[in-house]
Amino acid sequence: MSNTTFTALGIDVGGTKIAAGIVSFPEGRVGVRQVIPTAPARGGAAVLDDVVRLAEELITEAGSSHPHITGLGIGLCELVDPKGHILSAHCVQWQDQPVRERLARIAPVTLEADVRAAALAEAHFGAGKPFRIFLYVTVGTGIASCLMLDGRPYTGARGATGTMASSPLSTPCEQCGHTSRRTLEELAAGPALVARFNQRKPGAVKTGQDVLAAVAAGDADALAVVRSAGEALESVIGLLVNVLDPEAVVIGGGLGLSEGSYWNEFIAATRRHIWSEVHRDLPILRAATGPDAGLIGAAIAAWNRFA
Repeated sequence: MSNTTFTALGIDVGGTKIAAGIVSFPEGRVGVRQVIPTAPARGGAAVLDDVVRLAEELITEAGSSHPHITGLGIGLCELVDPKGHILSAHCVQWQDQPVRERLARIAPVTLEADVRAAALAEAHFGAGKPFRIFLYVTVGTGIASCLMLDGRPYTGARGATGTMASSPLSTPCEQCGHTSRRTLEELAAGPALVARFNQRKPGAVKTGQDVLAAVAAGDADALAVVRSAGEALESVIGLLVNVLDPEAVVIGGGLGLSEGSYWNEFIAATRRHIWSEVHRDLPILRAATGPDAGLIGAAIAAWNRFA
């Protein structure tokens, strides 16, 4: 990575929205930006068409203020290996799409998992900057994690290290004998909060933020859903802290950045799930780069690769 001037286009392709912006380095300043819906049910080709069109529109909008885009980084809500190969199609079906070929017409392209991109943003310009080792967790449409070591994401052998919420928790009930095999995402991610609350009150809400608003308004059903989701999330984060021994935990994502009782209860319950007193008082911080984390981190990936 160089300290010389570098301009990158960062694009964060998530399950709900696509956020893109032109980022100038080394200061990490975001210039023009746009956000559009992802609507992944349309298929991977339609999403890719939107990403290409969005990239072209941003460069046109930037005009003479950013005459030369030196690299283009994509943060994708899928598994991405250390070489930038897409390994899954859980949400955005790009494994059979010419992603690099189409975007390379604009600028040299690098791909990264969206959670690692956001963690990069926090390491360079956000709440993780003071720490050598920190755990980044994003809670939104999906739930994922990334361990940052000396400013670099730990990718593991295959690039599949962020899947903290994708396997069944498989917790048996000693009273009734039933074993729940729901995943953490099926309990605590934004769409899960919506689905679980609407089971109690059909059609009442459309987003996870709506559920949190219902909690703030005193709705008992919303409170029950959020508390049970929080208990599951906090227990898994506590386990990761116990295993990985980070200096701090940084929380991002739409739900992770929520204010009020959700955040306050999250902090207290996470500390209860941390076993050792050595870890229990570690800093648990909101992501400082906020909703721009993904696009900034995608641009950092291009900066790291091409500067």
